[in-house]
Amino acid sequence: MRLEGKVAIVTGGGSGIGQVIAEQLASEGASVVIDYVGSADGAEKTAETINKQHGKGEIYLADVTSVEQTKRLVEEAWSRYGSADILVNNAGIEIRADFWDTTEEDYDKVLGVNLRGPFFLTQAFVRRLRAEKKPGRIINISSVHEDMAFPGFSTYCCSKGGMRMLMRDLAVELGPLGITCNNVAPGAIITPINKSLLENKPKLNALLQNIPLNRLGEPKDVASLVAFLASDEAGYINGATLTVDGGLMRNYHEQ
Repeated sequence: MRLEGKVAIVTGGGSGIGQVIAEQLASEGASVVIDYVGSADGAEKTAETINKQHGKGEIYLADVTSVEQTKRLVEEAWSRYGSADILVNNAGIEIRADFWDTTEEDYDKVLGVNLRGPFFLTQAFVRRLRAEKKPGRIINISSVHEDMAFPGFSTYCCSKGGMRMLMRDLAVELGPLGITCNNVAPGAIITPINKSLLENKPKLNALLQNIPLNRLGEPKDVASLVAFLASDEAGYINGATLTVDGGLMRNYHEQ
């Protein structure tokens, strides 16, 4: 197994893409710290699935918007497993609002989870690796909207665009330490965050017309790529955004 002996931290591991990423990394040999906030039952299910398959997975409650809690999350991985080699910044939220109606509270909430959280969690992760003189992998679950406009979701686009530049900067700054940083940018994936889209058939059909593969993605499509980026096979990939969208970005037309 290509991740045997590695330890991974996955935020937002209690549902959707994060849940499947945690399970995928564990299936390839990694010990996984499954971080969650509002989905305790989901996180428990993730750990249960991993352990039933003879993997190693334990849950930990940490709000990524709290710097102190992110520090403790990293220390928990080191305490439980003696290392933390892979960080997957997956936790994310979106709040729909026209730009002129967007509140300061909504802006702070989205940017806090999607950008500030990964910034300081990654900082804690890197500080420990640097102190131990160990290499590592940082994989951010971004979005096609780090580059593609999404009217009504200006805060989300700001956060993902910021994550794109953070990744590029860290790839250069951390590369000499043997730490790579890359983004995985999903398009339309079947997850709870897209529940309203899945229930709106006209809107869903219009979107499918923009996807050359004519289907939505599955969380497994994203998780498989994350596992590859976490492995030694991807050791020379650094500073890249890898898109998982069925061709959406190359064929998108705003309705």
